Amino acid sequence: MKFVSYWHDTAPVFGAAVTGPVENHYDVAVIGGGFTGLSAARQLAKAGAKVAVLEAERVGSGGSGRNGGHLNNGLAHSYLAAKTQLGKERAIALYKAYDDAVDTIETIVSEEGIDCDFRRSGKLKLASKPKHFDTLARNFEALHAEVDKDTAMLSADDLKSEVGSPFHGAMLSKKSAMMHMGRYAAGLAEAVVRHGGKIFENAAVTAHRQINGGHTVTTARGTLTADSVLVATGAYTTPNFGYFRRRIVTVGSFIIATRPLTAAEIAETMPGNRNCVTSMHIGNYFRLSPDNRLLFGGRARFSAVSDHTSDAKSGAILRNALAEMFPQLANVEIDYCWGGLLDMTQDRYPRAGYQDGVWYAMGLSGHGAQLSTHLGIMMADAILGREDRNPMKGLAWPSVPGHFGKPWFLPLVGLYYKALDKIQ
Repeated sequence: MKFVSYWHDTAPVFGAAVTGPVENHYDVAVIGGGFTGLSAARQLAKAGAKVAVLEAERVGSGGSGRNGGHLNNGLAHSYLAAKTQLGKERAIALYKAYDDAVDTIETIVSEEGIDCDFRRSGKLKLASKPKHFDTLARNFEALHAEVDKDTAMLSADDLKSEVGSPFHGAMLSKKSAMMHMGRYAAGLAEAVVRHGGKIFENAAVTAHRQINGGHTVTTARGTLTADSVLVATGAYTTPNFGYFRRRIVTVGSFIIATRPLTAAEIAETMPGNRNCVTSMHIGNYFRLSPDNRLLFGGRARFSAVSDHTSDAKSGAILRNALAEMFPQLANVEIDYCWGGLLDMTQDRYPRAGYQDGVWYAMGLSGHGAQLSTHLGIMMADAILGREDRNPMKGLAWPSVPGHFGKPWFLPLVGLYYKALDKIQ
């Protein structure tokens, strides 16, 4: 078993990064080489801006290369909850932004010729308990009537042709998609360079200063200056951006990947070949990979650490959960086990805009593989002075009380959600 991301291990290595020192002046310095930063850089470069991407490791090394590979349209929250919390107008705007985000990725993949196995698969939100189906049905009624006709409710009998494990029904979001995240990251980075942008890998930002309306950004490989800065670092935001660190809670999410399944095993487990998410607070998400592995993930442990030891502990928990859900795969070999950090906000809604002299997009809260690309383009357009289409503009973003970068309270949060799963 390899303790590396399947996406990283099976993608081509991006080979067009700048090898020389970080130096010179740019119109925009983008901090973070994930989907958000790369899509912003591509948009800026296409408009003729001189742009540099500063990535601490390699492109796609953070959350963009450590997720479950889902491109799900719609909200992480229920639509009914979003209406209550955000108001109907903003809830609809945010829901549609997620829809548009999947379209945006599909367009980029086509325009840039990125070979990443993009496919409209649909997503199933699976009811783990009978009363969860009733909750899903109430949400569906409002959602289908007001926002998204491309949704449907499936009964437990309907699911027999979709998933080889008993659930109590599901809501189907038909516009959801999937792709190979590592290949997309590499292809997006190549597109940035092709349009004139520069990418510096292994260039962690160690200091940032604003002087006379401009910016000086220092990295381990040198210093550059820029007229504007976009911070697109999510859960990997460094301490020199304290405003965001006080508002972002880093949470580990962990994934295992089986060996490639046979046709018979697929027919017994995932005949529908869709993205799947369970309805538990501490639930699981899963899908088939392009080479027919079952990718099975979840917040197995409430930890803000992702390293070999932490990933191995979480992998063992996921292996047990996989065997419980799919007994027919109880003895299947596990080829990959990896983890990554999510950038959660307190209310689990994303944030993007302009604060303390820098542009930013982050807080995608475990539902950002699709929205990250879209938000990156939105922020690039804002920097270019184009129409501001940010659906979260003006939404208050209070700091998390008692939080200054290290989420000491995660074990308590885990206990709370475990208790909710028992009683709800």
